[in-house]
Amino acid sequence: MSAAGPQGPPVAVHQFVPTLNPHDATGTHTLLLRDILRGAGWRSEIFAEAIHDDLAAEAYKHWMYPDHAAEGDVHIYQFSTSSAMAGFLADRAEPLIVDFHNFTAPELFAGWEPQTEARAARAHGELTLLAKRAELGLADSHFNERDLRRAGYRRTTVIPVLVDYARVAAGAAPDRRVAAELAAVKEGGGADILFVGRIVPSKGQHELVKALWAYRRLYDPSARLHLVGGTSSFAYLKALRGFVHDLGLADAVRITGEVSDAALRAHFAAADVYLSLSAHEGFGVPLIEAMAAGVPVVARSLGAVAETVGDSALLLAADDPSYVAAAVRRACADASLRQRLIEAGRRRVPMLSVDAVAPRVVAAVATVAGSPR
Repeated sequence: MSAAGPQGPPVAVHQFVPTLNPHDATGTHTLLLRDILRGAGWRSEIFAEAIHDDLAAEAYKHWMYPDHAAEGDVHIYQFSTSSAMAGFLADRAEPLIVDFHNFTAPELFAGWEPQTEARAARAHGELTLLAKRAELGLADSHFNERDLRRAGYRRTTVIPVLVDYARVAAGAAPDRRVAAELAAVKEGGGADILFVGRIVPSKGQHELVKALWAYRRLYDPSARLHLVGGTSSFAYLKALRGFVHDLGLADAVRITGEVSDAALRAHFAAADVYLSLSAHEGFGVPLIEAMAAGVPVVARSLGAVAETVGDSALLLAADDPSYVAAAVRRACADASLRQRLIEAGRRRVPMLSVDAVAPRVVAAVATVAGSPR
């Protein structure tokens, strides 16, 4: 355990992250954790391999760290993908905490993105490599913690990912233009089904399209599906667009790409149900964002989904289109169930808020860094 002497400067707890992006869960978590660490009394900076232009003032390139290094530094690595940063940290001697957000298994990219598949395979090796150095492994979920244990991490604890759920809460100002567009479409009737996440095979957008096809034929011929998020698999995105066209759903499926927070709020405000059929989730931030926005959640129970949502969602055991469509219909048409899901979601969100999680992460970091001055 490290600690600053009574006359010395406070210990620095610096974070390292492969990519600092304002629109993903790991980037948001990193920024919020930086503020929490500083608020607790530690000095803290962010070092990244890649930095989004909008966050250029918030971080340094990781190769600049030696210019900032000081005796007593503690490192936190935000692990979500393969990165040269893993080798960089493995070769250093500072106490290391690995904050593990999981990564998509290589086989889920097979046949789509050979380079991404190889990168995911490298990530597994890097996770094992850092186990030899890490004094503590933080995991967003018990699902993620099991992966840390299998990789050889000796001491682990579970602390939910840090997210400012207030940014999408009901009542927050939406993008007026997007809200008007969604309202105009809604005037024609039909349910609006929403999913938020990267367009990649593991997120199962193709299964969502199948479910919409079944839902429109069985219950609601005017229903729409909104897929919000960027992509890191252009081969899959191209195939998905072709699949939508072949099913005759070009007018019913909207693929938005990456959107602003205000536009995201507009999508949640317009949604009748949030549907997730993802094959792999280490936590699932948009699930809780949907609850914060007052949208009932229907989700496939894989990965960490069940422990993330608790009793606040309608969980599915399979992704058969007619089965999924029936569950979505219940969430849209059964007023009693719908209200029960919305109320359970509202109770769940405060349990995972920054205010609730911050003391836990400070206590965990202090087991390695010592108490801040």
